[in-house]
Amino acid sequence: MFRLDQKLERIRSGNYSRSDFIIADAKDGDMGPSITSCGPKREKDGSWNRYYTRAEFLDNIRAVVEQDIVDIMLTSASNMETLIDMGVYRGSAIKPAIRANDTTDVWVGRGASYVKQPSRAFRTASLPRVTTGSIDPAPGAPITGTDLGLYSITFNNDLEHDMASLEAFTDFRDDAARNNFKYFLEVFNPNVACGVDPDLVPHYINDCIMRCLAGVMKADRPRFLKIAYNGPKALEELASYDSSIVVGVLGGGAGTTRDCFELLSQAERYGARVALFGRKINLAEDPLAMITFMRAITDGTLQPVEAVKAYHGSLQKSGITPLRDLAADSEITEKPLKAG
Repeated sequence: MFRLDQKLERIRSGNYSRSDFIIADAKDGDMGPSITSCGPKREKDGSWNRYYTRAEFLDNIRAVVEQDIVDIMLTSASNMETLIDMGVYRGSAIKPAIRANDTTDVWVGRGASYVKQPSRAFRTASLPRVTTGSIDPAPGAPITGTDLGLYSITFNNDLEHDMASLEAFTDFRDDAARNNFKYFLEVFNPNVACGVDPDLVPHYINDCIMRCLAGVMKADRPRFLKIAYNGPKALEELASYDSSIVVGVLGGGAGTTRDCFELLSQAERYGARVALFGRKINLAEDPLAMITFMRAITDGTLQPVEAVKAYHGSLQKSGITPLRDLAADSEITEKPLKAG
């Protein structure tokens, strides 16, 4: 079994402990910003003049897998295929996963304006190709890629667009069932003005999540959720409503190092059992060190402020210039975290 399966089993059985908290590295940015998502190739002094190439980015992913701390590595289908060809996952307890759809609100390339319009459903990846390598697999065909992916949906309180998104979600679940494909469900906050009172948006999202799953049988439900952290009250409400639903939080922007560690700490405290961080890892001065201290936070061996100091100490030992001084990097800058 992958480490993910073991942890989910303990979480669902009511035997959760801090060491069961699931961390995913979301390196699927090529399905969003594309080239820039690989991150700037920084020198130790913090300077940079270009982004990582795909080959360099894949090497960075290999390093995270070999570190063996995260539980899930989320990538595009094409990068997963290449990583498997490279032998990166051979013998690894880390579960490979792919972004199974790429709605218009994640198409945020330079100069693009799609994100300013209500989200529309779209899928690039072929589930039979991802699972078995064939477009029409024979019954019982072995898995050559992965059987886990991320499906995302964005509700905007817009009847026409939300209905289309829900219908696409139904089609996806049918496709997943035919291909023995499992998924976790990402629900974004509205990507455009939606007419919902800002104070009610977190609860609007909670209602949409549970409403869109209410008619879905156990066999077709997501393995867990990935949502924005909208503050302690909304997270606690969602996590306590239905214990069969495992709630995870997404990382959002890079923020400060304190933002990263505080989000992990608060998410775990208020009921989340999964964290799926992309930019908070990928844009860190030292991603491997960041992951090490993230695990220390979720295990409960360090508090956020202590972890920021320890991370800066690690950067100093490695001769890496931090993006911010310790005082600035110890600040909480994200509004929902301040509420917590």
